[in-house]
Amino acid sequence: MELHELKASLASQITQGTLIHATISNPRQKSNDLRRIKVKPILLRDTVMMQVEFQFERVMKHENILMDDFVGRLDDWFTEFRQFLFRFEEEEWQFQLSKKMKVALKTSKKEPMKALLSHDRKKTYLLEDGVPVPFLIRLGVMTEAGQIKKQKYDKFKQINRFLEFVEDSIDALPKGKKLRILDFGCGKSYLTFALYHYLKVVKGFDLEVTGLDLKKEVIEECTQIARDLDYTDLTFRVGDVHDYTGETEVDLMVTLHACDVATDVALARAVDWNASVILSVPCCQKELNRQLDCSPLDVMLQHGLIKEKFASLATDSIRAELLTLVGYEAQLLEFIDLEHTPKNILIRAYKQNKRPTEEKIDRYIAFRDLLHARPFLESELSGRLGQISPKLVQ
Repeated sequence: MELHELKASLASQITQGTLIHATISNPRQKSNDLRRIKVKPILLRDTVMMQVEFQFERVMKHENILMDDFVGRLDDWFTEFRQFLFRFEEEEWQFQLSKKMKVALKTSKKEPMKALLSHDRKKTYLLEDGVPVPFLIRLGVMTEAGQIKKQKYDKFKQINRFLEFVEDSIDALPKGKKLRILDFGCGKSYLTFALYHYLKVVKGFDLEVTGLDLKKEVIEECTQIARDLDYTDLTFRVGDVHDYTGETEVDLMVTLHACDVATDVALARAVDWNASVILSVPCCQKELNRQLDCSPLDVMLQHGLIKEKFASLATDSIRAELLTLVGYEAQLLEFIDLEHTPKNILIRAYKQNKRPTEEKIDRYIAFRDLLHARPFLESELSGRLGQISPKLVQ
């Protein structure tokens, strides 16, 4: 099949509404930061659109595109990617495009299915509304019958969004051992209980989870709830992330809304303890805001609000880059706003033990020096960074 014939056939299938989902991958250029595109049709305000998820090396972005515009965008993606998979109602198309844009197409019949388009359909959650979950009932999110309380629905969505990140990270956790999981700054511990329930009760992992927080009364309450639920491998302790030394090795480190450099301390401890997976949602980032000194950016930084937002984004970018330099694959992903902060970025990092290139090292140093930044996390990781390159130690 020639490329123009393939395009016409795809356009026909898509405009007829038979597309279920699609995946576009294998970028032609290694320098392309966009690694993968996922597509599915949705119904928004009575209009069928394509929901497109752009998976970059560090972040994910979403865009809803009108049907006709989507068909037009395919031309660009054909020139950028090699591998394509389109699942239609009754068949699947897999094809590759060579350097000379020759088509290698394989089609296969599939069990008939229909796309779920309705905007008012019930969303599928890992923890379902209508199915009683003991910890959600005990924490007042759910009624005894399993119905989510109206005033707690945002919390219910946040819990499920967090568990989606946990589910995506399972393959990165070590196998054949009892997992050690630590939650720094656990607070009221909605997500700590969710983590324990999902991995222990639902997935059946052998694990031990500890929640750590400064507030004694909160820890006492969480401890009692864990006892009531018979969560025998879930414990809570009063402690400060800055001086906690109760671990030698951790498999999954969670740190949510740890303020300012407390996030950096937690990230550094996770690296020290060789955490396989790190999930961190920072709360506020004040350190860089005080340090910023970059005259080319004065047009932005003269405005306090913009300076605060820029410092926040730059701080999390620096954190992700430092984790990459010490051997992690780090991503910045969109989370749901937490109760006490509008910040909605989650840092997810998987241990890879991959040594950075000189180009990557120099890129980080150039960005850091441009801002006149003295990152606390860099200081905390100075021993490891110095072994990687003397240039990384200020």
